[in-house]
Parts: sequence; C-alpha cells; structure tokens
Amino acid sequence: MRDMQSVNENLEKLDVGYGQYGCSHHRRRCSIRAPCCNEIFDCRHCHNEAKNAVNVNPQESHDIPRHEVQQVICSVCGTEQDVKQICVNCGVCMGKYFCEICKFYDDDLSKQQYHCDGCGICRTGARDNFFHCYKCGCCYSVALKDCHPCVERAIHHNWPVCFEFFFESTRDISVLPCGHTIHMDCLKEMHQHLQFSCPVCSKSVCDMSRVWEKLDEEVAATPMPASYQNKKVWILCNDCGTTSEVKFHIVAHKCANCNSYNTRQTRGCSP
Repeated sequence: MRDMQSVNENLEKLDVGYGQYGCSHHRRRCSIRAPCCNEIFDCRHCHNEAKNAVNVNPQESHDIPRHEVQQVICSVCGTEQDVKQICVNCGVCMGKYFCEICKFYDDDLSKQQYHCDGCGICRTGARDNFFHCYKCGCCYSVALKDCHPCVERAIHHNWPVCFEFFFESTRDISVLPCGHTIHMDCLKEMHQHLQFSCPVCSKSVCDMSRVWEKLDEEVAATPMPASYQNKKVWILCNDCGTTSEVKFHIVAHKCANCNSYNTRQTRGCSP
C-alpha cells in the first residue's frame, strides 16, 4: 500500500506545473542557458529572435548552437542544473518530450515529435509519417518516398522568398514538382502575386496548360508587323531545358519541344 502511495506521489510530482510554463514556441518547464552568450532564454527560438532582431548590431547577431546547451533552469523551483528530463531538486518533469541530443524539451506531445538521426535534429509529425532522404538531406512525407525528384541538400539554404534557413524552419512546407521545397504560406503568397515558377530553378510549380492555351490565343490575336514576321530568336525553356529557335513575338515565346511559355530569350533577333 505504501509502495502504491509512493508511486502516486512521484507521478503527481512529475506533473507539477504542467501546461503553466513556457513561451509562444513551446510549453515546457525549464529555460536554457545559452552557451554562446551565457544568457537565459525560454527556448532556442526565443534566443535566436532576440539575438537576430533588427535593432541588434549585425556583428553581434547569432544563433544558438542547440547541441551545445549544457545547463537548464527548472521553471518550478529555479534550480540550474545539467541537461536532464527530471529536475534534480524538485523532481518535476521539465518536458514530457525530451531529446538529450538536441537538448530539447516540450510538454505538448500532440506535435508527435521525434529525433531524426539523418537530419541530426528533432522533427514533428510522427516518425511513421516521414522518411529521411539521404541525398536531399531532409525528411519528407512517406507519400513522396518513391516519387519525389531528389535535389542534393534540398533545404540546406536560405529560402529566396522569405530568406529563412529552410532546414530548421518550423513552418509547413511543400515539395514542388522540380524537387525544391517551399513554405506553404510563401507558395500561397506567390500565387496571389501571379508568380508560378520556382524561385530557385524557374520551373513551373503547377500545371500551366490552360495558361499556355490562353497565351496561344493572345499570340494569334496579336499579329506582328510585317518587318518582324520573319525575325527569329533563340530561347531556353525553363521547364524542359531545351534551347530552340522560334519566331519573335512581343507577347511570349513558346518552347518548340514541350509547348511551354515559361521561356527566356538567350539570343537576339536574326533576319
């Protein structure tokens, strides 16, 4: 009976303060001491936002090296200690999800966190729903396992739309037909501004066949002056990569190989 009572007391102790502490990024019962600047923050995102704010001297801005965190401070009793899941002083669980590698704590298990050895960091969305592509260097939905085009180190760069470092982004992403990835909200914003090509490689991000049909009609309805009717230019198709010589037109130039209008002129007019 005493053993059962002791177990119940320990369980109650673990849950003290559950859901009452944390920041806008994570519910957790500890803060961290940043090894880079020796300051205390609720989480690494709080640190990075503070140290990369517009009013910070660019020479002093920096991100926290997450794997180098060595000290955490219990939010319930205030004890500073080595990285552990259970507070050495009051016995509270400082995070129901705990990754000793990433030094990451989170009380919100609905995110279904997991540590990916390939990425070297923790991801969300449940391990069974994702696979790690070692050529791309990132995790993708299992629905893409046998059909996604591989792009080496696909997300190890700053995204050209929002300039966020993609690999550590916490926002939802989508994989484009070309294999490059994009934030869902960035893709939506591009569509609102009638931008339908990948910012990295310029390939079309969706089926543009109906748009090409409309351009066919516009080209046909806009005859060129007699002095330009025999002029030709060389174009490169962004969609199929073919170079071809086509008739010059003020509206657009159609790829002779795949019929795409997603092209760019590479050489000037020839008689």
